[in-house]
Amino acid sequence: MMKVLSERHEVLSVDETLRRMREKLAKVVPDAELPLKAELAHKINQLKLERSAVILGHNYMEPALYHFVTDFRGDSLELSRLSTETDADIIVFCGVQFMAETAKVLSPDKMVLLPSDKAGCSLASGIAVEDVRQLKRDYPGVPVVTYVNTYAEVKAESDYCCTSGNGKAVVQYLFDQGHKHVIFLPDEYLGRNTAKELGANFVLPGFLRGQRTEVGPERTIIGWRARCEVHELFNVEDVRNVRKQYPEVVVVAHPECSPEVIAESDVSGSTKQMIQAVQEMDAPKFLLLTECSMGDNIVSENPDKDMLRLCSFRCPHMNTITMEDTLEALEKLQYQIELPDDIIERARLPIDRMLEIH
Repeated sequence: MMKVLSERHEVLSVDETLRRMREKLAKVVPDAELPLKAELAHKINQLKLERSAVILGHNYMEPALYHFVTDFRGDSLELSRLSTETDADIIVFCGVQFMAETAKVLSPDKMVLLPSDKAGCSLASGIAVEDVRQLKRDYPGVPVVTYVNTYAEVKAESDYCCTSGNGKAVVQYLFDQGHKHVIFLPDEYLGRNTAKELGANFVLPGFLRGQRTEVGPERTIIGWRARCEVHELFNVEDVRNVRKQYPEVVVVAHPECSPEVIAESDVSGSTKQMIQAVQEMDAPKFLLLTECSMGDNIVSENPDKDMLRLCSFRCPHMNTITMEDTLEALEKLQYQIELPDDIIERARLPIDRMLEIH
């Protein structure tokens, strides 16, 4: 079991925090902003020791918070798994609502805080519990796979969960078990990209609830129409224009981008896989097609990498998580994640099934 932060680190002074911020963040954060951020980081780090709290930071967090406040960093599922291994009393999840809910499902006895009550998700909001129930009525016996980017009550109606990094493996497993059809929710583009990788058909249900789309005997993914409001903004023309200017560029895209954009990219994967690709590949230039703060964080960690700064898309929900809100959440213990016991129990099952596969 991991130990709480108080047993691993001392709290840096404001001056030392500022010095390290200037050293690490010079390329991505204006110097005028750093003194205030250093003060906030010092207060947060001091308070989390007093509260016996651990702070988890998603890869999309802004750089000062990401590098100088969080104890563990990564993608949503990786962080939730890490949260089960700490003996801290409080988990502060610097991410969005569905991530904090997943942490609560996996660590039901811990207090889980979300620093902002406005940190939603267009994907998670793109499907309701009744939508899942209707699909199960329309396609009886067809297993339901839900992306981890869903709320706990939707996971509770599912058979398996998946991430952007293992969706292919989960669906392949179900095909190997003899299922010809798989319901894959809610991201349309991730569903289409997964189907393409597996050589399967992809269909969408009718626009009206209960309007069933007929599915043939071939392997088929039955998807949904929700999309990430950030990743759907990237388009093929943008990628081609970059390649005209920089023919040697390596384009790394998140699979929530459209299939057309993925086809124009060199590498596609989860945020964790995208970071690994940049770290491991020896390329003259990189272009990331994902939320912009992750690009800033990669630049901070890999100053030797030449990252094209052409991104202007920030997730409006991730952007609501600030250092000020994180401090206030710890001070007031506010925005606690509360889930009914039956939802926690039922939502845990598809996550555990996924982990058994991958």
